[in-house]
Amino acid sequence: MTDARPRPDQGLYTISVAAGLAGVSVQSLRLYEQRGLLSPARTKGGTRLYSDNDIARLRRISELLGQGVNLTGIEQILDLQDENSRLRRTDAAGD
Repeated sequence: MTDARPRPDQGLYTISVAAGLAGVSVQSLRLYEQRGLLSPARTKGGTRLYSDNDIARLRRISELLGQGVNLTGIEQILDLQDENSRLRRTDAAGD
């Protein structure tokens, strides 16, 4: 039997479902995408599809906002975390 679970980076959720799962407004999702904090997949028709990774990222954004970090600071934090993750994967692949 094969594992039919979707990959964590696979777009699954429409904007309204993603907003509900992450506890944010649809307008916030659009703002975060506009600011480059999030890049959901899109269908050929242009519909945004959010992945489980996107939902986790949205929750992280909300957490940072709750700690008083502004969107510019969040962008920097997320960029550093992404780079750290990339470096760890590269390092692990070299072992």
